[in-house]
Amino acid sequence: MTRLETLKLRLIALVKQAQAWVIQQWTVWHMQERLQKIRAHAVGLIARLKARIQNTRAYAKLMALPEMERRMVIMLIGVFLLLGLIFAFNQLKTFMIKQYVSGMGMPPQSVSTMVAKADIWQPKLTSVGSVRAYRGVDLSTEIGGLVVAVPVQSGADVKEGDLLVKLNDASDVAQLNSLKALAELAKVINERDRQQLAIQAISKNTFDTSKADAKSKQAQVEAQTALVAKKNIKAPFSGRVGIVTINPGQYINPGDKLMTLQTLDPIFIDFNLPQSDAANIQVGQSITVTTDAFKDASFVGKITAVSPKVDTNTRNLQIEAQIDNPDKKVLPGMFANVNIDVGSQLSLITVPQTAVTYNPYGATVFISKDSGKKDKEGKTIYEAQQVFVTTGQTRGDQVAILKGLEEGMTVVTSGQLKLKNGSPLNINNTVQPTNLPDPKPQEQ
Repeated sequence: MTRLETLKLRLIALVKQAQAWVIQQWTVWHMQERLQKIRAHAVGLIARLKARIQNTRAYAKLMALPEMERRMVIMLIGVFLLLGLIFAFNQLKTFMIKQYVSGMGMPPQSVSTMVAKADIWQPKLTSVGSVRAYRGVDLSTEIGGLVVAVPVQSGADVKEGDLLVKLNDASDVAQLNSLKALAELAKVINERDRQQLAIQAISKNTFDTSKADAKSKQAQVEAQTALVAKKNIKAPFSGRVGIVTINPGQYINPGDKLMTLQTLDPIFIDFNLPQSDAANIQVGQSITVTTDAFKDASFVGKITAVSPKVDTNTRNLQIEAQIDNPDKKVLPGMFANVNIDVGSQLSLITVPQTAVTYNPYGATVFISKDSGKKDKEGKTIYEAQQVFVTTGQTRGDQVAILKGLEEGMTVVTSGQLKLKNGSPLNINNTVQPTNLPDPKPQEQ
């Protein structure tokens, strides 16, 4: 059974090959016949054209010329005919190309689109500020001395008046005790002179001298007490101590930096805004602060002071704000993003910033509209139309459109750089540009 099927298939193949050969030979014979007819017509046409040329006066004059001149004229005529044929061929080629291109039309351009819609927009001012401690100081000493004790540790929270560094003050305390004894003696002598002056036992001059001496001794005691206090460095206000790098036994000189002390709650934010925003800023206005260190946390505060002058170099206005920092996360020296809400909420049409093309003559977007035509599959063909728009503020990936667009229009969001009015569109929305009001960095 298998051999019979194989033989049958081979016979069928041979029949098909024979049929193809017959058709091919018939085509060749048919074409040869047509070529012979065309050749016969061409020969007849050339013969008739030759006969007409020979009957013309120009041909007679040409034959009457000497042989050299006749050859020259024939050569020139041949050259002109050749140039004419070349020119005609180029013109025909250009015409055919134009006809082909016009028949094809413009190829469709791949773009992505979205429907324009109105979003709630809160006008706000933004700036980048610097964090400053409510109170902050780098502690140092007025006098030198040997460190005896450092009763505070790095990063500790201290209260106002807590002892931070103690210098060797043994000789100063001894001197203070000596001056106190002398002051007590001068006071006793002055009191005794007061009693003697009452009974006229001494002169008024003697009493005044003892009184002045008592005051002088008391002043020396106070001066020595202040000197001893300078060797006991205490916290001038409550706050958090920085890194402590000094140790007992170390000698420090006047003016040496000992440690830093910062009050972290509350804390200040210093930032600047252009002078054009001065009318929108006032003391007591609420602000929202975010930092890169704590991306998911925001801090609410208020403006506490506005500089009474504008910087003449930058034309910016310096502003101070205060925020609560109970967890003491925000540290002095950080930079912070400041947002200030101004005015009431608005309903504005927003599009991705990638959809807007900025030109010297204005900002434009492309919209997709129905061309009224159908393709071969019966689908609607959409084409691009350029529209001038007036843009407003930006917010993340979005830009507000104040004029030029209406809600419901289909806006081209990417690929518009290769478009012009009337360009057919191939809409592919599988990939869209980001359109977030508050974008976050994407982790790899």
